[in-house]
Amino acid sequence: MRKILIVGAGHAGLHLAHGLLSHGYDVTVITGQSSQEIRTGKPSISQWTFPTALEYERALDLDFWSALSPQVREQKFFMVPEEDEPLHMVGSASAGNGYIVSVDRRVKMADWLESFEDRGGKVVIHGVTVTDLDYFSRMFDLIVVAVGHGELGQLFDHDTSRFSGTRPRALAQAYVYDLWPDQDESENIGWAGATQDAGNILLFPVLTQEGPAHNLLIVDKKGGPMDAWPDRPGPDEQLRRMKDLLRKHVPNFFERSKDAVLVDGPSTRIEELTPQVRNPVGRLPSGGLVLGMADVVVTMDPFVAQSWNNSTRCAESFLASIREHGDLPFDETFLVNTFDRFWEFGQENQQWAEFVSTMWSGATSEFMQNMMLAATQYREIADRWIQGWDDPTDYKNWLFDPDEAQKYLAEVKARHGD
Repeated sequence: MRKILIVGAGHAGLHLAHGLLSHGYDVTVITGQSSQEIRTGKPSISQWTFPTALEYERALDLDFWSALSPQVREQKFFMVPEEDEPLHMVGSASAGNGYIVSVDRRVKMADWLESFEDRGGKVVIHGVTVTDLDYFSRMFDLIVVAVGHGELGQLFDHDTSRFSGTRPRALAQAYVYDLWPDQDESENIGWAGATQDAGNILLFPVLTQEGPAHNLLIVDKKGGPMDAWPDRPGPDEQLRRMKDLLRKHVPNFFERSKDAVLVDGPSTRIEELTPQVRNPVGRLPSGGLVLGMADVVVTMDPFVAQSWNNSTRCAESFLASIREHGDLPFDETFLVNTFDRFWEFGQENQQWAEFVSTMWSGATSEFMQNMMLAATQYREIADRWIQGWDDPTDYKNWLFDPDEAQKYLAEVKARHGD
């Protein structure tokens, strides 16, 4: 039985750990926090679990919360110019009966970690250094690093050949109650807004430790108009500033959240990060090799809500590569090929994030506004656009290419007799 060590109890690492365990591998997860410490800690930036990722979780019996979570079946996307009225479209989350859920990471990871141990996986609660990994490399057939902070993250060099759109981001998040409903749509609808001059906003239903609530997330470039957090304000002051920013830059978001109050307990977070891609193979001092995964080597812009999608797809891809490799050694060629296989999806994901971050630049701005107008007129365009968040690989077939987009638009108009 092959022995695999996964460092970190995050979304990607635990998904992979459960998958490997279900296929008979000897799997150990080492993490610096117990499940109880995860539950009582600070919230992380919340993301969406899209329909395809949710099906992957269900296949491993990891969907513990759909019956309790708000089920988001539609999303509304706004483009907010500096002066004109916002444009918006409404699209379905799935072509079938699928839906999106979002679960407080503390709930999700704590439950997954406990379930992993209950199912026979080994859990070690301990901090890990590079020296520790050197020692472990003699005990395990493969080490997968699923936590990228501190000295472990330094094992993986930046890879600008794969992605060069690094732009430091400033984030502020709050879990809140008492949102005014969307007057035009269902209660459980996700909102996303992209402003021309002041960053991006997400407002969507989420299952927290206290029950259903809403997540308000503001993402701006470092030093931008909505980067109001250098002094790291306390929770109440942070929410007050968030409302002020919404009032100034996206009044329709403010109208929904003007009476919002914080969920009990730790419910806010301020963070800075830089989207980037790293070399997936880390070399230990002794010459041993480790494989980085998901956010460790592909850090997503939070506004496109792809971090958990990226993590799930990475875990599924790594699982398939490990299983297909059989009893062969996990050498450097295997590690590189394993990441390259995932990168077929990951690069499409990063291109989508890059496209969104530059939507207001030059000709792209006019093109995007024209496509948004088309999406307001034809629901099938809005549906395709919104469903692309589940699988961004479709965008290259139309939205990334103005000529292909115009061809698609002409086909839609023809179907409608326009």
